[in-house]
Amino acid sequence: MELESVVAKLKRHAPVILGSEKFAKYAVMLPLIEKEDGIHVLFEVRSLELRRQPGEICFPGGKVDPEDKDEKEAAIRETIEELGINRENITEVYPLDFMVSPFGMLVYPYTGFISHSECIQPNPAEVGEIFTVPLSFFINKDPEIYHIEFKAEPEENFPFDLIVGGENYNWRTRGIEEYFYVYEGKTIWGMTARILAHFIEIIR
Repeated sequence: MELESVVAKLKRHAPVILGSEKFAKYAVMLPLIEKEDGIHVLFEVRSLELRRQPGEICFPGGKVDPEDKDEKEAAIRETIEELGINRENITEVYPLDFMVSPFGMLVYPYTGFISHSECIQPNPAEVGEIFTVPLSFFINKDPEIYHIEFKAEPEENFPFDLIVGGENYNWRTRGIEEYFYVYEGKTIWGMTARILAHFIEIIR
């Protein structure tokens, strides 16, 4: 292969996260509503009929479909479908930092303001209930953070003879932080709590 050919191919390459083509893409919305005592964050409790994470607390969201113009529109679409509201009820939609999940997901979070919240009619197929928490609660209270370590377990036929150290190779352990908020008996944790904590860091 000639140098010119190599350079031409490199010039045409648009960098992405290596291996991201195998990742599932999700978009979520951190919804804000106005109440008499100020701004609240709205949460969903996932329907107990759902196969994945039934009964857990989350934000509206889901997988980015090929028909979605972009991740932002996917987050808006999912919010409309799950909360039973109109597109006009969602304004001031802004992106937060996207997340690369260790479980093979790219997550694109957004925050947006929901007007006429009294019109919300949750989709019972996906949402068991909704509730809100004053934004001031999260501003004034840091999350509790716990650590989880993942252990490396090579498959049975792993070629230890090809690496320095062989079976005694010193694998790096991978850890993640799990965030927890507890409000009036409701536990907000995992990715939802991590997105929420990031949002609070921005507005503080």
